[in-house]
Amino acid sequence: MNTEYPQIAGPIGLFDSGYGGLTILHQIRHLMPQYDYLYLGDNARTPYGTRSFEVVYEFTLQAVKKLFSMGCHLVILACNTASAKALRSIQINDIPQIAPDRRVLGVIRPTAESVGSITHTRHVGVLATPGTILSGSYPAEINKLFPDIVVTGESCPMWVPLVENYEFDSPGADYFVQKRIGNLLRKDPDIDTLVLGCTHYPLLINKILKFTPRTIKIVPQGEYVAYSLRNYLERHEELEKKCTKQGTCRFYTTESPEKFNESAAVFLRRRVIAERITID
Repeated sequence: MNTEYPQIAGPIGLFDSGYGGLTILHQIRHLMPQYDYLYLGDNARTPYGTRSFEVVYEFTLQAVKKLFSMGCHLVILACNTASAKALRSIQINDIPQIAPDRRVLGVIRPTAESVGSITHTRHVGVLATPGTILSGSYPAEINKLFPDIVVTGESCPMWVPLVENYEFDSPGADYFVQKRIGNLLRKDPDIDTLVLGCTHYPLLINKILKFTPRTIKIVPQGEYVAYSLRNYLERHEELEKKCTKQGTCRFYTTESPEKFNESAAVFLRRRVIAERITID
């Protein structure tokens, strides 16, 4: 067992390259408010969506180690790009060496598990960043569980910038949202379930609903990730006991705390106070 990291109980850690993971945090805290949480946003190096697999893996591993050093025994990669490009390597190659008693989970698997009971046509669409689509993680995870489901993806390179520049409800967002949903449904008109494969996208939900036929079920991630995490903790009592329960939440960013606080208030609809931290 690695003695480099604190062995006493600590908060549940959540990591994202920016702000999107706050939508995951919101749902997890809503379902399990009793736990302590520590959110880390690598805002200084965002976005991850256009970076190579190697760089995303390197940055994500640095963040995981940082959260371990801050007392987290369980870390959630609340980022689709990190989950797609780094999670498996960290779980298989790094955790057994650096901290075999700790766990790192992602957001793609819980989302994939949910679609089997939702789709009737067995045709599922995925809207995500270019990096997540290129990784093929969603088709791989969904087909691992449900080989009969046809998965079609569409990358949405402008959607995250729209959210991070507070343009998600502006008239200008209509063009970019309509274009990508239209592209996806032209690829496969039989889609009846639409996965929002990026944690930023819930902020675009008004636009997404506007351009998505009502017959299509939209699957945001936060709720499914939260329920999956609760089930995971129920099944792993030894890990659950290492998660402190004072109902607190701390926020850290690699960028300006003032900038983080402003953006986080949009995602969480409440005021937060973040601290700046370095990752290396």
